[in-house]
Amino acid sequence: MINSFAPNLTSTVELKPRYTIPIVLVFAAIPLLIVQPWIGAAISLFGLFLLFQTVTLRLQFTATDLDIYRGEKLIRRFPYQEWQNWRIFWNRVPILFYFKEIKSIHFLPILFDPDTLKTCLEQRCPRI
Repeated sequence: MINSFAPNLTSTVELKPRYTIPIVLVFAAIPLLIVQPWIGAAISLFGLFLLFQTVTLRLQFTATDLDIYRGEKLIRRFPYQEWQNWRIFWNRVPILFYFKEIKSIHFLPILFDPDTLKTCLEQRCPRI
């Protein structure tokens, strides 16, 4: 699949939500509720939590930072200058985004458009 998305490095890009992971978890938990109720309940609750996160969080790539918003409120800012590395796990079915800053490591489920995420990362924060 060819992605024609090519953002300007000075523009702000907001990633579109992607509901695949939470929905798959919730539906996968349904048969587990019959076989293993506790495991099914845990997976369905986790799926519902991720669904809530998908609906409420927004990731924005700015010229200098990756910003995370809940509604209109900025809750976290990750300046690119502090990034050391990043990776998207399982390219065929991207489910996990990892990035390392100077002082910390972050793992995020892919709750956003993975193609736009990868494009923005490659343009704004090339891997070392």
